Amino acid sequence: MENGTARRDEAQAKLAQLRALMAARELDAILLEQTPNVAWLTAGAETAINIAADRGPLALLVTPERACAVTDGVEAPRLEAEEGLVDLGFELIVEPWYRRGSFIADMRAHGRVGSDDERGAMTVAPDIQRLRTTLQPSEIVRLRHACLLAADVLREVVASVAPGITERTIAGMLDGASRARGGIAVVTLVGSDERIAAYRHPLPTGKAIERYVMLVLCLRWHGLVAATTRLVHFGALPDDLEARARAIAAVDARMIQGTQAGRTLAEQWELAARAYRDAGYPEAIEEHHQGGSIGYLTRERLATPDDTTPMEMSQAFAWNPSVRGVKSEDTILLTADGPVVLTAMPAWPTWDITLDGKRWQRPAILIR
Repeated sequence: MENGTARRDEAQAKLAQLRALMAARELDAILLEQTPNVAWLTAGAETAINIAADRGPLALLVTPERACAVTDGVEAPRLEAEEGLVDLGFELIVEPWYRRGSFIADMRAHGRVGSDDERGAMTVAPDIQRLRTTLQPSEIVRLRHACLLAADVLREVVASVAPGITERTIAGMLDGASRARGGIAVVTLVGSDERIAAYRHPLPTGKAIERYVMLVLCLRWHGLVAATTRLVHFGALPDDLEARARAIAAVDARMIQGTQAGRTLAEQWELAARAYRDAGYPEAIEEHHQGGSIGYLTRERLATPDDTTPMEMSQAFAWNPSVRGVKSEDTILLTADGPVVLTAMPAWPTWDITLDGKRWQRPAILIR
């Protein structure tokens, strides 16, 4: 992870954003408890004990004068020594584990406290999501590293995949390789043979691979998530499967090229719908979501026909166009030079797609 100065600068810049939001909403404090928001404000601190929970043992309460990290005596020593919260500028408020929450309850009793609880009367959840979706330079450094890790995990696991191995075994390999690199596999989908066409989200089963397998990985590293999908076929590729894969590679290239600042997610959805129609698969737009922005969640916002949220510079996206049996997915970053693919795997075979004179390389099905 980047040095302490960069993390502190990032955290302090975000505290300034929260205080501006506080003033605009006439709030006395803002409370963040959701795991992605805690990771965002602490510049990637690892705080979750139960990775399946939406909140952990740390809450952040920010006022115009204070930035409090509220936890218990169980967690405080590690949060200070290994996550550097005090060095980032947070004041540790340590409560007994059996009375945790009294400090926050007292603050709520004496002032207007906005929170990241979407159901709360004074929710600031949409504002926080907007802030965390546009990445600061130090966050982009972390995201790039997360993407390199995700690509390397897939490279390692694919090298060991062979007919006869079960989907669950492959999922375990993805989990283990992610952990070995300091990341967490928050999504692992593995589908083989007929299951790829039958289910858009094939949770791994005890089925053994015969000829064809899809590996999907969302890897989280210090708060930020990288998403990618790769397909492997054993033996000659059937013509119809290759035709579908090439068509979806072209749809994916059009979506990536269409990722431009100022365009809305609704416009991106319509671009995908046109691309599917042009490819001869008009029904595909209805059969699965097409992806959207990515950051501290596997998807921050999905592209839908009614979402007028504009795409912005320094935002990351993961589009995932698919037809039955084929999918294409990488994590990209919208930069001043246009969209850049961050999860590319240099040794992976690709198909070249040229659009308006620009060439895109999209992952092909690896034949083994």
